[in-house]
Amino acid sequence: MNRNVQPTIHDIARELKISASTVSRALNDNPRISLKTREKIKAVADSLGYRPNTLASNLRNKKSNTIGIVVPLINRHFFSSVISGVEDVAYKAGYTVVIAQSNDLAAKEVNIVQSMYSNRVDGLIISIAMQTEAFDHLKLFSKKHIPLAFFDRVVSEIETDKIVVDDFAGAYKVTQHLIDQGYQRIGHLAGPQNLMIYLHRKEGYLEALKKNNIPFDESLVLINTLTSEDGVTAAKQLMSLSNPPDAIFCGNDITALSVMIYLRDRGIRIPQEVGIVGFSNEPYSKVVSPSISTIAQPGFEMGQKAAELIIRKIENKEKTYQTIILPTELIIRESSYRGK
Repeated sequence: MNRNVQPTIHDIARELKISASTVSRALNDNPRISLKTREKIKAVADSLGYRPNTLASNLRNKKSNTIGIVVPLINRHFFSSVISGVEDVAYKAGYTVVIAQSNDLAAKEVNIVQSMYSNRVDGLIISIAMQTEAFDHLKLFSKKHIPLAFFDRVVSEIETDKIVVDDFAGAYKVTQHLIDQGYQRIGHLAGPQNLMIYLHRKEGYLEALKKNNIPFDESLVLINTLTSEDGVTAAKQLMSLSNPPDAIFCGNDITALSVMIYLRDRGIRIPQEVGIVGFSNEPYSKVVSPSISTIAQPGFEMGQKAAELIIRKIENKEKTYQTIILPTELIIRESSYRGK
């Protein structure tokens, strides 16, 4: 046999002078074939370097045992912890997880999702990109009855399973904490308002101001894509106001860090003169100086629940959907604590 050609069950059958159907049954542990014969056939298969054609088997069974997961940025602790949660459940259930990142680009997300559809993933778990505003590529999964689950950044117009945190409550807790520390002019760096998570964070911020009878100043709220560069630009704009903020609630820890560095480089003391709070509890937030107050999200648990829901849909063909809302935790550190 040509060693450059992958051996097939027919090669094993010729070697043992038996039928290919017997080889196939033995390799699939069919009890109709005796254990002794199965072991003999598997030993020959191993010696020939036989590998089962998983793709062909998947096409026959109409099941690939793979789950796709698309995240905006793999290098963010929150998203990597969600991936870990998905894999934890999926691996135990016999599924392989295919991971891709959109880099927050709508066009890249569309290409990834279409590729996963073409490669016949059994289900898709996704947190949409900041740029994504059209959803035909995701509606295709619903239309073809392929299980789809959103986490964190969801699409309200697609009826399917969703796993989110209580962003409104998290933002309310942040703002109330800053008020309790004596801050009165609280700025907010918000993410794109087409994404519900950032809309809800802004609403939580506004509600806390209202409950404490603090007037809303529109100049203190800036909307951007929450990169480190955006944090610097926003800090410059806020601190150049005739009446600058004495605290800034940042939509994520990336902007919180960049704002803090900008202020520190200009001799502005944190938290004495300006308090800073982020969102997402990136690992670096507790080791920088001053350490960054933030909101912790249960990413691993979100991933586990997303995997549980989608596997249930794959295996049981369930038609009901649910939205799971998980709580957040306010972690108070040096960047916002004045000792009050």
